[in-house]
Amino acid sequence: MFTGIIETLGRVTHIDKEGTNHHITITSNITSQLQIDQSVSHNGVCLTVVKILDDEYVVTAIQETLNKSNIGNLQVGDNVNLERAMLLGSRLDGHMVQGHVDQTATCTYINSENGSWVFTFKYDPSLSNITIEKGSITVNGVSLTVVNSKANSFSVAIIPYTYEHTNFNKLLVSSVVNLEFDVIGKYVKKLFEAQS
Repeated sequence: MFTGIIETLGRVTHIDKEGTNHHITITSNITSQLQIDQSVSHNGVCLTVVKILDDEYVVTAIQETLNKSNIGNLQVGDNVNLERAMLLGSRLDGHMVQGHVDQTATCTYINSENGSWVFTFKYDPSLSNITIEKGSITVNGVSLTVVNSKANSFSVAIIPYTYEHTNFNKLLVSSVVNLEFDVIGKYVKKLFEAQS
């Protein structure tokens, strides 16, 4: 379980493809605090640390993860938003995030607004995921508040701190991002569907 509050950026240093698996090596300033078998959110995707080598560690993404996320698009040199699992008893500053990406979205618009930024994303509505105005959404692992919610798109406002300390500053129009929709909203939607 995560909060969507990014701790740091990691950088991809190596990708080894073995069958359909991608073994991704990442360097970060939290590597020394990691343990093998620990869960870490990478752009919102929960991946398990399988190897630690000095200031680098390795995670493996399987085909299911590659199909539902942007992890398969990573290249050496890319920055990745990182968050370790939350500690029980700590403040929950973002919202409840599972690290299970529901689908990807494409950035369609970026507007600089005098010190902040508004990013608009479009996603495939056929998977029945929804956003609501002022609801929570996770974009590349970042807990954000939805503005301008539509049937297949939404916007988020990014403050300077988030822009500087996540990979939002690398996003362009046409960039593909990972989305995790609010888990409470997903349960409510499922209950209503079951009663219909």
